[in-house]
Amino acid sequence: MSAVFGKPSPPPPAPLPPTPEDPAVEAARKRAQRAAQNAKGRAATILTGGQGLTGDMPINKKTLLGA
Repeated sequence: MSAVFGKPSPPPPAPLPPTPEDPAVEAARKRAQRAAQNAKGRAATILTGGQGLTGDMPINKKTLLGA
């Protein structure tokens, strides 16, 4: 069949991967870091009462199963 269509051309070379010093890589890293910090939100804070956090007070959180 190659007599009818000829030889296929070689694929183009793959682009070089970005280097860690690339400004786009640094900006993407900062965006991901900021998004992770924003996702924590209120769950990362310690909620206390008027007397503060006591050592014997259990911290109750709802589970995914609703128990």
